[in-house]
Amino acid sequence: MSRLLYESAVSYKGYLIIPFVFGKADQYEIYSYKLLSEIGRKSQFHQADNPAEIYGNSISNIIEIAKEHIDQNADFISQGDSFQSRYVYRQNLIILFESHGKHFYDHYLPELLNNIAAPKLFTSKYDCLTWVQQGVDEQYLRQRVM
Repeated sequence: MSRLLYESAVSYKGYLIIPFVFGKADQYEIYSYKLLSEIGRKSQFHQADNPAEIYGNSISNIIEIAKEHIDQNADFISQGDSFQSRYVYRQNLIILFESHGKHFYDHYLPELLNNIAAPKLFTSKYDCLTWVQQGVDEQYLRQRVM
């Protein structure tokens, strides 16, 4: 599997659809997707790998396939967008959240859809994002030195 294409991710009805290149056939890329659910593990599709079991020939095609699957099979539908404060930094996905004046985050590496966030609270969105970016920068520099 190639890296997850977080920069092409789409938020849809409480899910984040994250495309990636599954493989190649005759020099054409075949796309698949993974899902995150805003309700986390309470959803059967949280961190699911292509639950529709259909592949696409473009990013827009696989996004449409994922939306159709969500429309037909979702175990919940959200009217909000808990993924609206998401950032891609050095190919990492960072999702910021706010609750009762405190900010926290989820952090996903380029190749894995496992949240590696530290259980830390921040007083502002800016402080939260800056702290995560510094951690990513430190890891990036360590890898470059090795």
